[in-house]
Amino acid sequence: MRALRLYAGPRALDHIRTHGLQPQHVGAIPAAAGGPKGLVLLAIDRFLFGDWLTQATQPIDLIGASIGAWRMATACLNDPVAAFEQLEHEYVHQHYELPPGRKRPSPEQISATFAQNLRRFYGNRLGEVLNHPRWRLHIVTSRGRHLLAREGRLRTPLGYLGAYAANAMSRAALGAWLERVVFSREGTPLPFETRDLRTRQVALSTENFMDALQASCSIPFVLRSVPSIAGAPPGTYWDGGITDYHLHLHYRTSVTSPVVLYPHFQRAVVPGWLDKAWKQRHRSTAALDNMLVLAPDPDWVGTLPHGKLPDRSDFTRHGADWRSRAREWTQAVQASQQLADEFADWLARPEIGRVEAL
Repeated sequence: MRALRLYAGPRALDHIRTHGLQPQHVGAIPAAAGGPKGLVLLAIDRFLFGDWLTQATQPIDLIGASIGAWRMATACLNDPVAAFEQLEHEYVHQHYELPPGRKRPSPEQISATFAQNLRRFYGNRLGEVLNHPRWRLHIVTSRGRHLLAREGRLRTPLGYLGAYAANAMSRAALGAWLERVVFSREGTPLPFETRDLRTRQVALSTENFMDALQASCSIPFVLRSVPSIAGAPPGTYWDGGITDYHLHLHYRTSVTSPVVLYPHFQRAVVPGWLDKAWKQRHRSTAALDNMLVLAPDPDWVGTLPHGKLPDRSDFTRHGADWRSRAREWTQAVQASQQLADEFADWLARPEIGRVEAL
């Protein structure tokens, strides 16, 4: 059974028909939010950043939200293959010792543990992340406005109710409640247009990197928000996936490097987390014309434990038995090597007939 499917927008497909796909053709790589689902993309990450893209010389914009931001920051380390292996191991084996009488860890406990893990993971390697010779990192966060400007027992659920209602009217209306704030490598312009949603850009630095990355991964009601990030507007910062779940953005690319290469865990590129319920917003648009999506075949996904990708429901399913969850996630991760192998084979012998419309 084939594991990998390829989906392309019309411009990306025309480019591949004419020129094939070479490392120098890639201008941007998005990385979606999605929690444990991102584990099945780490084998492709290792191949891309440890092998194939080392042959190119052009700068490439890496844009990530939530676990996608963690993955793209890891890609900027000097030995990305070893770093991705470390990320994989630590994510798969994460667990929290529960206080007596509690069935699940508190948001405070998860946030504190995650902050500690980030400091240990990146530690004295921030220079590698921020000064990579070719990768230009962009970390997407969501800044709360109005009721969401501060976190509170009543303010937060009421604020997200308002955000949900506004987003139901239009995606642009979501900007009244949540603002996209992108922390970018200093001096680097945003690699996408921002007409769709209220947006700010902040220079990424050693002073704000840890907070920005933690904020991008801070799922509301699961982790605490991150307040007062250095160099950024005052306010409360949450998971970048709320505003940009799958980074359905109007990407800017060059004539020589026009392809947006997107390892993803599904075919649909959903704009924001609050758009999950709005199926009409899951369709491709002209914004994705230059995009090539690499995604697992749904039938292959059906062969994984419980017939699905790893996801956050596994924490509840396994409860305190984190070792059984880790075993199942490890099985899925090991199986996902097939995705990377098939992409490498396709690059060596491109079959245009395998590329489907996005």
